[in-house]
Amino acid sequence: MATSIIAAEAEAPVVVLGEGLSFWGGVDPASGQVIDAHHPDCGAALAGRIVMMPTSRGSCSGSGVLLELALNGHAPAALIFREAEDILTLGALIADRLYDRPLSVLRLDADSYAALAAKPAARITGTHVEAEGLSLPLTPLSGDLALMPGDRAMLSGTEGEAARLAMEIIGTMAAAQGATALTDVTRAHIDGCIYASPANLTFARTMADMGARVRIPTTTNAISVDHANWRAQGVPPAFGDPAARLADAYVEMGAAPSFTCAPYLLDAAPATGEAIAWAESNAVLYANSVLGARTVKHPDFLDLCIALTGRAPLSGVYLEENRRAGRVIRVELPEAHDDALWPMLGYLAGKLAPDRIPLLTGLEGTHPSEDDLKALCAAFGTTSAAPMLHVAGITPEAGLAPAPGADEARITRADLARTWAQFNAGPPEVDLVAFGSPHFSAAECRKLADLVVGHHCHPGTAAIVTLGRDTLAATRADGTLARLEAAGIRIVPDLCWCSISEPVFPPAARTLMTNSGKYAHYAPALSGRAVRFGSLADCVAAALTGRAPDTPPDWLT
Repeated sequence: MATSIIAAEAEAPVVVLGEGLSFWGGVDPASGQVIDAHHPDCGAALAGRIVMMPTSRGSCSGSGVLLELALNGHAPAALIFREAEDILTLGALIADRLYDRPLSVLRLDADSYAALAAKPAARITGTHVEAEGLSLPLTPLSGDLALMPGDRAMLSGTEGEAARLAMEIIGTMAAAQGATALTDVTRAHIDGCIYASPANLTFARTMADMGARVRIPTTTNAISVDHANWRAQGVPPAFGDPAARLADAYVEMGAAPSFTCAPYLLDAAPATGEAIAWAESNAVLYANSVLGARTVKHPDFLDLCIALTGRAPLSGVYLEENRRAGRVIRVELPEAHDDALWPMLGYLAGKLAPDRIPLLTGLEGTHPSEDDLKALCAAFGTTSAAPMLHVAGITPEAGLAPAPGADEARITRADLARTWAQFNAGPPEVDLVAFGSPHFSAAECRKLADLVVGHHCHPGTAAIVTLGRDTLAATRADGTLARLEAAGIRIVPDLCWCSISEPVFPPAARTLMTNSGKYAHYAPALSGRAVRFGSLADCVAAALTGRAPDTPPDWLT
């Protein structure tokens, strides 16, 4: 079966990606080339090709990258998926509906996908996908969506053009997801405020100029500049001005200027069972997995549509039956491990469960902190498209019986050692230590301050913590900020490592070290620098000495 989700004609060579890809951090928005250094198809050119992949993965911001590619003429000719996919589909939908840049999006069953993937080129018409010796009839996307009176009022335009457009987009995505109803959500978190490309500002201003206003409490993700200080920091106005205007556009639409990628650290975190609408992959994973709240991994731009309406497609992990594990991963737990275990576990679990929710077992005797679980979720989100994971004996819904047909996999000490080596390909001399991906919590700031007390950073090594405004205020109030600054550690609010740019990112740095599995994955493509990875204590040692450990930690050897 072949379903046409967004109809457009195309004829081009076929590029088959062996695994899912995050367009944000994985594709150059100016050229359409794959830049994810850890992806098997790194270097592949996607512009003008019919691109096939099982599904996407990683950041919710991929929709913005695809929109930018559509607007600058470097988008794929078509996208073809084998599994459900929302992020790139939404980017293509916005390109079509708002900017008249149609881009075909199809979903094929496994046999049809395999047959087409074997062909060097294909043609997509209004009714078929055709290749040498192959003709697949296309079924148009359809759905029977039950709407409440308030939904119909918005769809009719009586509440403004922005609300009408938002409800139209939600309806199309609901059909793509197989939803037959919408659900109320209590709050939203906007990820599209990161200035990943000019398209993000183009979309935000389009909606704000229509008079868009959020109707539920809405927070904003980390942005791409320190909003109050970017000029003093020497950020070029050509970047700083549009990045700040993008943030301002969302505030103009009624969102709170929280500017954090860790909204679960804010006061009044979502409750167990609460239906919310969050974008930002690590936040979605933490909300579902650790808090037991309910949110689909909403793409950029759909997050705003839901904030404008208070309604989301009732699909995915909003439904109890879709929160069950599809794979049980048995972990061989090394003795005497440190906090570097958790991001590496998340990274490996995502590789083993790229398209399904896993249940991790073998960790029942551990006592991870909230920050350990934050690191686990963030790293998992770089390698998996799944919106949550379970950890037996630790996370609140780990007791749910696995789904029928769930299979098993294993993570061994050797797997962890290979991941450590993958994350430590750079030279041992470290110019920069990056803390705060996702944003550091107040507890992490205090722990870091305790580790550096009485010491100062190496003169050739910069150390930077990125965090949210609320955390900055808390650390200033309890004296932690002063202790960190006394050790030579720089604190930067609002932005995060996945959105930082020079000169806030030290231009002279050639090798960075981080305790974040998420940033260890994305940093080579985003920063162009070599990377080292280790525990918080290892990162502190590198900040003080200018050198990373030469060998893996003892618990891996």
